[in-house]
Amino acid sequence: MDMEGESRKRMKHGIDENGQEDIDGAALVIVEKEETETNIVGSEEMELNVAHIFEKIEHFTQMVSELLESGKAMFKELSNELEERLISIHKEQMEKWQEEIKELRLLDASNEEASGILHNARYVLQNPHIDS
Repeated sequence: MDMEGESRKRMKHGIDENGQEDIDGAALVIVEKEETETNIVGSEEMELNVAHIFEKIEHFTQMVSELLESGKAMFKELSNELEERLISIHKEQMEKWQEEIKELRLLDASNEEASGILHNARYVLQNPHIDS
């Protein structure tokens, strides 16, 4: 029962005794549980085969762990690049819109000035007795 509790604890935390992330914890727990439950001493050849399988499990688990870490690093880098690009796009768009606002205000000021001049001209044309 102690081994079972220890396996559950390791699976729950996701870290093995070497400090490595336990990617396939469920499979390791099953193998360890079967090994402790049977406790049958087999031939030397069988023990070598079992040891070889454990080596394969360790190698495969290490490979999956490395791939996972590599994938996480790649996604983090892509995420950072995406964030930087979106911020850059946002900044560029804000600058474009601010420039549009500036141009609209200049156009409005120019239109107001032209409107004022036209209004004065109309007034002068409608009142010929006023000398400029």
